[in-house]
Amino acid sequence: MSRPRGSAGQGTRAAVGDKREAILRSAIKVFAGKGYFNSKVADIAGEAGIADGTVYLYFKSKEEILHSIFDRAMGEFIGEGRREIEALASPTEKLRRIAELHLQRLGADRDLAIVFQIELRGSTKFMQEFSAAGFAEYLELIRKTIEDGQEVGLFRQDVKAIVAAKILYGALDEMVTNWILSKKDYPLPPMADEVLKVFFGGVSSK
Repeated sequence: MSRPRGSAGQGTRAAVGDKREAILRSAIKVFAGKGYFNSKVADIAGEAGIADGTVYLYFKSKEEILHSIFDRAMGEFIGEGRREIEALASPTEKLRRIAELHLQRLGADRDLAIVFQIELRGSTKFMQEFSAAGFAEYLELIRKTIEDGQEVGLFRQDVKAIVAAKILYGALDEMVTNWILSKKDYPLPPMADEVLKVFFGGVSSK
């Protein structure tokens, strides 16, 4: 029986994707446990169960791995956020859903949360690069939603949308950091309601 045209190529791409994903997942675990600067490519390879050289077939350096973790996670955050809010009419409900998704995703993956909250902020260089990339797009999603609320009279006109977006992101960000550092075991997603009570109390027009 002949093989369907293109199936070999698709299988190869799938294998490459699986291997790359395995390396990224292993890197998240290693970075969260040992810290980015204390981790070596050999540690990541060991966690993934592959040879050190195999890692370099997919990533040029440990720094590129960290970038890829951020890029992939932000891409998923933004993509899921856009899909989720597309069916919602109210800017208030859109912001609520964005906040819920933010805390749900990081609350479901403590290692990723540690990498995001701590390891990605270990140098000014990383922060500058990230702010210019996916982070800016994520803030834009929040800013645009706030502006939509201002246009229909839900939110105050005298509030700068980009400042409000940064405030909302900052509050959610702080909830995640507190959750990581806390010795108490509690669910993170419900904190979205607490943040939004304060946020809406400040930006609501009524």
